Amino acid sequence: MIRPELAARLRPWREVLAAVAVGLGGAWIASWGGLFFQPLGLAILAVAAVWGVGARRRMRFRAEIAAPGLVEVEEGAVRYFGARLLGGEVPLRELAEIRLLRLNGHPHWRLRTRDGEALLIPVEAAGAAALADAFETLPGFDLGAAAAALAGRETVTTVWRRR
Repeated sequence: MIRPELAARLRPWREVLAAVAVGLGGAWIASWGGLFFQPLGLAILAVAAVWGVGARRRMRFRAEIAAPGLVEVEEGAVRYFGARLLGGEVPLRELAEIRLLRLNGHPHWRLRTRDGEALLIPVEAAGAAALADAFETLPGFDLGAAAAALAGRETVTTVWRRR
């Protein structure tokens, strides 16, 4: 029903578009007026706005799968199963620093633990978009700064450091 080219262009925006649709529904319900429907519609609109802003920020973490390996985030740990790069596991509570490195023109997350061990994860690996939600749980992590680092061209950017 939708042309494949258009579907491919809209695919990265699907979560933002869903938030907009929910927001429009909330505005429509709020327009009914009254002591019940107006606050309900405004509450739905507020939730949709927060969801939409978060979805827009997470968009930068979604990249075409162009790197080997698989990223999993389970039970407070980040796991990377690499084909060429070494894989490993880093518990989020042990993280000391997150850096974004550009190696051969491809962005990689470098997760360093308190012990000095490091895990290198390509941004373009399958499942790497789940890192946005995992990183958001870290104290003081700024998702906007991480999205800006992904959009930038710096070779090394420190995105987060435990204080």
